[in-house]
Amino acid sequence: MLDIHKITIEGNNVILRPPKSGDLDGLCSAAADGEIWKNPYASFPTIEEMSVYLEDLVKHDNTTLPFIIGDNHFRIIVGTTRFFNIDHQNCRVEIGHTWIAESYRRSLVNTETKFLMLQYAFEKLNCIAVEIRADVLNQVSRKAIERIGAKLDGILRNHKIMRNGRIRDTACYSIIKEEWPGVKENLSYKMRN
Repeated sequence: MLDIHKITIEGNNVILRPPKSGDLDGLCSAAADGEIWKNPYASFPTIEEMSVYLEDLVKHDNTTLPFIIGDNHFRIIVGTTRFFNIDHQNCRVEIGHTWIAESYRRSLVNTETKFLMLQYAFEKLNCIAVEIRADVLNQVSRKAIERIGAKLDGILRNHKIMRNGRIRDTACYSIIKEEWPGVKENLSYKMRN
């Protein structure tokens, strides 16, 4: 069984911490940086939806473990991510619902965030697998997922109806426990260079 509870995970550049009700302004500022709600591949909150979004993050249950992504140097909120679809009995989690302010994309933030979450999942929770999903059309996210070492498990066809009415197919990737040492080494190298 997985021992899921609120936790703060800190790296060199990133801090992942539980959301709190006072995070609204920081989340709105991060979301406005690149207008994350315009992402055609996911349903991220608008500024008007952010207070309800934050309420949901704060009141999570044991099927999800949300994090605020913070810049460790400037102490500002740059996005959110979470563990969800937590399968306690089979020791599996999914990482997702991740969005990052545009000015922090293609930086160490996403790499270190994934590293910290994977390290926690495999080394603290003792997961046997971690899943990451992306819209099949989102080549940027899919390439990023593949770069960290995840393997494509398959495509969920007609998986979600998007805000604009498009029916989304979802690419499902995973990293299994036996692959973690190689993935860890790869991510550690990327963060040093």
